[in-house]
Amino acid sequence: MLLVVSAAHIASASSTLIAVIDEIRTQGCGRHAGAKPALRSDPRLDRVAAELASGGSLRSAMLDAGYRAVQSATLEASGSDAGIASALAKRACKDIANPVFRDIGVAHRADRAWIVLAAPLVPPAPHDAQAVSRRVLELVNEARASARRCGWKRFKAAAPVVLSDALQRAALAHARDMAGHSSLSHAGRDGSTAGERATRAGYGWRLIGENIAAGQSTPELVVADWVKSPHHCANLMSGEFSEMGVAFAVEPQSVSGIYWTQLFALPRAGN
Repeated sequence: MLLVVSAAHIASASSTLIAVIDEIRTQGCGRHAGAKPALRSDPRLDRVAAELASGGSLRSAMLDAGYRAVQSATLEASGSDAGIASALAKRACKDIANPVFRDIGVAHRADRAWIVLAAPLVPPAPHDAQAVSRRVLELVNEARASARRCGWKRFKAAAPVVLSDALQRAALAHARDMAGHSSLSHAGRDGSTAGERATRAGYGWRLIGENIAAGQSTPELVVADWVKSPHHCANLMSGEFSEMGVAFAVEPQSVSGIYWTQLFALPRAGN
């Protein structure tokens, strides 16, 4: 016997499953409190879920679908609607109740369902660049105000740094270079180093350090990631640096969507 499943039937099954997941999300489960708002069905994530159902990888499926996520999770369950709901409430409560996730995609194969939850990348607008730089500076100086361990090395509290226009220009040039080539690297496409790029921007330096990142949508997220990384944290906490530049570049067609460059420096005398 040939079983024909219509698109309308699949759409109805997906809507029912999303409603079940939203009910779990709203009520909370296990040790996790309920979360709002309700998840939004996103056709791009439906395509991602379908790729996963066919054995594809999450990373390549996200790229193919054109969805840039700050964070994502995949869930899989089988059985009747009631069985799937019960399994998700028991095994996937942490992800379903996570308020960071805003979008959902679903795919069905027979009695099995694949679910993708995601927090979309919403990068700052280019005209907010100055406000973003000031916020990064504020967060960096808050971090420098307290002693902390960066990996195996312990750092004392350090004096605040100030923004440098020249370092800002150098940081922006490298962020744009990385975004334009989907490349997260300290080396420029022309082979340049952080020091060479600072010199080009008119900055005379005695000591320089560079942090880079990709995929973070806010100053809070990118600074938190730098603080968690031993080498980036060491640059951020170094008492030898007195000036900073930071910039981001957004390229929707790139792998990560947004790229960041942060430069710390000690200026040359008379600079």
